[in-house]
Amino acid sequence: MGSFVPRLLVLTVVWLLATAALTYAAAQRMGSIHLPTTTTTTESSTSTQVLVVPDVRKQAYVFAEGTLGDAGFAWRVSGSVKGYPANLVATQSPLPGTRLFDTGAPLIVLTLARSGKESGLPQAASTIPATAVKLVDLAAASVPPAVKAPATTTLAKPKTTVATKKTAVVPGKKVVVPGKKLPQHRPPAFVVAGARREPLDEMPLTSRAALLLRWVQGHPKPTDANVRHWLYQHSWIVTGAEMGWWHGAAALDELVTVDQRVWKLWGIGERSEAVAQQALAQVKTKSS
Repeated sequence: MGSFVPRLLVLTVVWLLATAALTYAAAQRMGSIHLPTTTTTTESSTSTQVLVVPDVRKQAYVFAEGTLGDAGFAWRVSGSVKGYPANLVATQSPLPGTRLFDTGAPLIVLTLARSGKESGLPQAASTIPATAVKLVDLAAASVPPAVKAPATTTLAKPKTTVATKKTAVVPGKKVVVPGKKLPQHRPPAFVVAGARREPLDEMPLTSRAALLLRWVQGHPKPTDANVRHWLYQHSWIVTGAEMGWWHGAAALDELVTVDQRVWKLWGIGERSEAVAQQALAQVKTKSS
């Protein structure tokens, strides 16, 4: 036993040292192995839809509002001339033809020039909140060109043509009047120097006023979109009648009924009715 115990202790120490050496070597080897790193790239989600700025220069402000609104833009009047319906658009920024990302309602800044008597209610900006203006060409210049994938050839399916009824389309308004031809003979009630002639591709003022009355009766709630539509049509009728357009007095008389209906349904419209009444008196005087 005296000689066996020292040998056992020596063997134990040797085994422990060997185990420690193997563990250290394994750790060193694992530390020298580089695991591949994974990189996660998150691309910012940007709208791919592109809007083209329309040309509203030299248009009456009331018409420019409709053009910009239908095209998906917000607007704001800048300068000393206020946003009365008959005033003309002198400049716009960004310029016509500029390509912008659809951020919701990109802002177009307008400057106006006085055109005749300033009547009605001035509007400084659109009721739609404006969003950021992001130029498509500027974004394209800052991004390196992407590598195009090999083109694949696909056979186009033959298109089938379905016969439809002729429709009268109102340009810029996105309104289609099926099966109805717009009257082309519309003698003016009176002539205003420098005023815009009545566009024959738009519905007459009397038809617009009657259509607005039916529309108001079918929309009993004063939502932002409903109020914006009513005000736009209201300004169009008042401005056209003051320019001497065909049957303007009859259209204004119908518009007063529209405003009274708006007051009963929505609880607003008192000032607009006063504007229509004043315009009606002036138009009747000039027409007689």
